Amino acid sequence: MTETLVSSPAPAVFDAGKFRQTTRAQWESAAEAWDRWGPLLARWLGPATEAMLDMAAVGPGSRVLDVAAGAGEQTLTAARRVGARGHVLATDISPTILRYAKAAADAAGLSHVETLELDGERHDRLPVASFDAAVSRVGLIYFPDQQRALAGIRHALKPGGRFAAVVYSTADRNPFFSVPVGIIRRRAQLPPPLPGQPGPFSLGGEGVLAKALEQAGFRDVAVRKIESPVHLPTAAECVRFERESFGALHQMMASLSEDERADTWQEIEQALLRFESPADGFVGPCEMLVGAGTR
Repeated sequence: MTETLVSSPAPAVFDAGKFRQTTRAQWESAAEAWDRWGPLLARWLGPATEAMLDMAAVGPGSRVLDVAAGAGEQTLTAARRVGARGHVLATDISPTILRYAKAAADAAGLSHVETLELDGERHDRLPVASFDAAVSRVGLIYFPDQQRALAGIRHALKPGGRFAAVVYSTADRNPFFSVPVGIIRRRAQLPPPLPGQPGPFSLGGEGVLAKALEQAGFRDVAVRKIESPVHLPTAAECVRFERESFGALHQMMASLSEDERADTWQEIEQALLRFESPADGFVGPCEMLVGAGTR
């Protein structure tokens, strides 16, 4: 009598290549909205942005690398800091969103801003030791190989140069975002994130960001917490912002029908109403971390 061996299914593995393709497509699609919501981003992330630039020691004459720059609101802030004697290179995986960044820089008369389409993990292609400082605002969390990304950034920095990144802290400190993610995950019956899968809260745990920077060879590492509440007139307006600008949420709902998606957004709005009041409007709790280290 022979035994039939039935092999168990192989565990699901995170597909980094597919994730990169999807991420690029998401930002190509959301580029116009991200640019249009620029004034909100400036108000919401302004304190974290200033802390990031301070911790990266960005000042007059600095050569600055802005990684995953998006539509460039923080790029322009850096460019104004460095002045005409400085230089800012904004990189992103999405060429469309970089066109918005360049247009904004040109409109502001900031001719010392350049843009370059580049995957966030491939800054090793830049000349070695060519920047005084590097920054990344809410970008590092979405790179499939964060250590490879950090190695490339470190490669591009001069010895003694500083890198600083803004990331979300933990999900419980960011319900304006984590509540919609949880509702969509339940409705779409999505499994938990796979091991190694990047995401908004992938560097938010206690000590995780500092460890990542140290592992990449950065020294003098420091991490600051920045309260960054999202202020909008209503919860409905927050849902509109997330619906137009957060491409990842749409990707999570890909398996749902149009009616199911509409119902999901309605549930999200109802859940976010608890952060709305007649006196203050919508105030969505959000906490950012700013981590920095020296090359």
